[in-house]
Amino acid sequence: MNLPTKLTVVRIMLTFVVIFILVFPFYTIGIEWPKFLVSGVPIKLQYLVAGFIFIVASITDYVDGYLARKNNQVTDTGKMLDAIADKILVDSSLIILASQGFISVIIPVVIVLRDIVVDAIKMEAASKGKVVAAIYSGKLKTATLMIGLVLTFFYNLPFELINIRVADFFLYFATIMSIISAIEYFSINKTLIFSKEEIF
Repeated sequence: MNLPTKLTVVRIMLTFVVIFILVFPFYTIGIEWPKFLVSGVPIKLQYLVAGFIFIVASITDYVDGYLARKNNQVTDTGKMLDAIADKILVDSSLIILASQGFISVIIPVVIVLRDIVVDAIKMEAASKGKVVAAIYSGKLKTATLMIGLVLTFFYNLPFELINIRVADFFLYFATIMSIISAIEYFSINKTLIFSKEEIF
């Protein structure tokens, strides 16, 4: 297992730490996360800690990809684990935040469904010997989604102090880009998808 793959595994482990922090009922074992006010905005330390770990995990996503390309260590196992790590980090965070009332439930529904559709397209292409390259709208979706999630973990600060919902803007924009990118992926690959011949 090379260094980029090890970093991917670390990201998966950090994801489960984030999930644990967000969903474990700490009150059942007598632990209460500290709460405080920032210019009238109620803050719970639990989400700040989860947000910090989320940022660290997100950074490993960039680093492992950079190192894999730089050192020519791109492997099928690494690519598979990287895709899994990305999905569980982002999708689990979205689902939990929606269930806890921080974001609209429509956001994880659309984004998870989009990922299922795009992954199905990529698998169909792979079965016919073609690799589906990432597209700009997909990259833009990912970038804005990560920004929106980080801002949500940190209670939309400092923008919340001036009552501007920047976190929501990024999340809804990412949701729209999810739909657009799914349509583009399908449009670009529809000939291949409906082709009966394998391509080698």
